[in-house]
Amino acid sequence: MTGLRVLAVDDVAPALEELHRMLVEAPDVATVAVAADPIMALRRIQAGPLDAVFLDIAMPAMTGMELASLLSRMTDPPVVVFVTAYEEHAASAYGIGAVDYLLKPVSAERLAAALARVRRFTAAAAAGTMPAPVDALAAVPVELAGRTCFVRRDDIRFVEAQGDYVRLHTPTGAHLVRMPISRLEEHWRPAGFSRVHRSYLLAVRAVRELRSDLSGGLLAHTDLGDVPVSRRHARDLREQLMDAARRGAFDPANRPLR
Repeated sequence: MTGLRVLAVDDVAPALEELHRMLVEAPDVATVAVAADPIMALRRIQAGPLDAVFLDIAMPAMTGMELASLLSRMTDPPVVVFVTAYEEHAASAYGIGAVDYLLKPVSAERLAAALARVRRFTAAAAAGTMPAPVDALAAVPVELAGRTCFVRRDDIRFVEAQGDYVRLHTPTGAHLVRMPISRLEEHWRPAGFSRVHRSYLLAVRAVRELRSDLSGGLLAHTDLGDVPVSRRHARDLREQLMDAARRGAFDPANRPLR
């Protein structure tokens, strides 16, 4: 397969220059075009075939999300990779078909991984065997000591809302991410997460048992602690646990869950 034909889009000149430089130096890339705004990007996309668009989100006139939505309606759209400073748009990005979501500043290793994903998608499209749609937020990007790491959704026991942020509770620690809990609820409900409280989103598979607190409230016990369950969500959680038990996914004997 020949090298990738890519377009870099960013309204901030230094950021665009840096992304252009990194893409030019990437061995998987054959040609790199640039656009300083979404309107220019549309013209370049319409002018010739492109394999991928590396797209900023916060831009004037039209946001990167709006441009990506337009591209998704094309007959043969380029693959979209978002490059942004904002973590909170990741769910929406994957929801409209982006294949990757890079946080600035982008490392060479992270860019190489994104390009490898683009190559897989373009190769599958050429062969007529498109891969399955991207699972929205199957992993959440978090910043750790200046590096972007990913927390797997399957490792998260529960999510705690803290203002404009959420704290993801996993066996290896808790991670703070700027993202509304309502967005995670929307995208993770099909993966077995349930909103049990205005401030908590719970992985149903992680529940070991239900307990009562000293005031008579309901608590969902997990291996990482207890999660409060509000009255309005208690019945729904019980029904989900019963359904999980019937499927063998919930074990009240406190053995490992499937």
